[in-house]
Amino acid sequence: MAKKRKYICPVEAAIDVVGGKWKPLILWVLRDATLRFSEIEAEFPTITQKTLTRQLRDLERDGLITRKVYPESPPRVEYTITPNGLTVVPILESLRDWASGHLADSIECED
Repeated sequence: MAKKRKYICPVEAAIDVVGGKWKPLILWVLRDATLRFSEIEAEFPTITQKTLTRQLRDLERDGLITRKVYPESPPRVEYTITPNGLTVVPILESLRDWASGHLADSIECED
């Protein structure tokens, strides 16, 4: 049985699971598509392979994405958002909408 992590409040737990620079962005790109490691990496040119690997493992551990390895040579690995991960997408959409409304004069986004 996995050891329960302890938090001060549910907000702290949520930030631990989906917070940081990369986890929300990874969930955002996986919301509509299953992607290979290299495809996710291409979305974020400044992320290192080590950091991306760690973030993907964390998201998988927390049940927000799944990792499927195909027995090919070389192995093909695909990542898919889970139903639990999809429950985070409306929160990310709200953050997008908030930023568009409140930060529009100070940011420039591709999306």
